[in-house]
Amino acid sequence: MISTNHVITTTASKLVSASTSKRTVYIHVLGNNVVYLGGSDVTSSNGMLTEKTGAPQPIVVPAHEELWAISATTENLRLLMPSKNDGS
Repeated sequence: MISTNHVITTTASKLVSASTSKRTVYIHVLGNNVVYLGGSDVTSSNGMLTEKTGAPQPIVVPAHEELWAISATTENLRLLMPSKNDGS
């Protein structure tokens, strides 16, 4: 597994690059702010809302898709993902 820290701001940030296989990743927002997840066009209007300081969320990223994040304020987010693309 690979663990990374991302600083999410008002500009969309790529969390997971496209791959030839699906991956299950785990997202954990560290602070009390909202982070929205989606594609490269993610906004607060169309993104999936994360829970503030909630437990890590599992997200399945389909093959050939990317995962992006955005927030109305600066927020730290941790991402845990497989080190190999094994389709899980």
